[in-house]
Amino acid sequence: MAFYLHFFFILFTFISLDFVISKTHLKIDYYKNSCPDFQKIIRETITSKQVQSPTTAAGTLRLFFHDCFVEGCDASVLVATNPFNHAEREADINHSLPGDAYDVIVRAKTALELSCPSVVSCSDILAQATRDLITMVGGPFYHVLLGRKDGFISHSTRVGNNIPHVNMTMDQLIEVFASKGFTIQEMVALSGGHTIGFSHCKEFTDRLFAFSKSTPTDPEINPKFAAALKAMCANYTTSPTTAAFNDVITPGKFDNMYFKNLGRGLGLLATDHMLIKDIRTKSLVQLYAVNQTIFFNDFARAMEKLSRVGIKTGRRGEVRRRCDAFNEIQT
Repeated sequence: MAFYLHFFFILFTFISLDFVISKTHLKIDYYKNSCPDFQKIIRETITSKQVQSPTTAAGTLRLFFHDCFVEGCDASVLVATNPFNHAEREADINHSLPGDAYDVIVRAKTALELSCPSVVSCSDILAQATRDLITMVGGPFYHVLLGRKDGFISHSTRVGNNIPHVNMTMDQLIEVFASKGFTIQEMVALSGGHTIGFSHCKEFTDRLFAFSKSTPTDPEINPKFAAALKAMCANYTTSPTTAAFNDVITPGKFDNMYFKNLGRGLGLLATDHMLIKDIRTKSLVQLYAVNQTIFFNDFARAMEKLSRVGIKTGRRGEVRRRCDAFNEIQT
């Protein structure tokens, strides 16, 4: 008995110490000595990519969100499937993650490996690139603590309901965010990220063509908006890449127009529209619609919190040599 008590005491101490290390080793200037050009390389890479492909910012934000909500912010979403492992990227909901987002991380990793080999994790690259891209398109600045390691697990079966789906109810959405430690207010603030980016037709055509037996089109969609979407998505089954901007007014600018649009019947996804209908979220939507400063402040705090979800440090992770593959084959 004494042996087992001693063993569990050592195990508990190890886990507790690892937890403390995880918190204390994250810092803004983590790469100050080991990779002094880290910030510069990230900025140059994302600037070049965003100018070349203006949807990169939105795609990277979505990629970061999908990463952090499954296994934590550990770059597990970047891992490619191999004969031994069916990775997160193969989950249905991740099939539409933009290639430009993956590409900007690969570009940054390649440049950093040339400057400081095996030093900067892919998870830190994704976190930093997301922040820099958001500010580049007009969004708020927030601090990114660095020192994450890349995770050892990436399985498509673990995605499931860890990611919000467009057909979820408000109760289900709130539950998903709460399971990651987010309040309703933080959920609404993070939803404001839809002020940039786009969604594929298949994600909202139910509102256009199959809302109900008596009313094919959701009557709460702005009629002109609905007509334009119907024309755009008429052949979505044969053209699955057809998409519409989440914010039809200022799609490339990070602002509070998304929230203004919800009150005008210009919400694209069913889950967007629910935010202005549900009593638990309506007042927050209305607040953010009239006060961009409050939205920016709340979004920045929520993003800082998101960037720390499930982080790995020390022996709980690694610095991958390539972002799409573990250093050792995982089964």
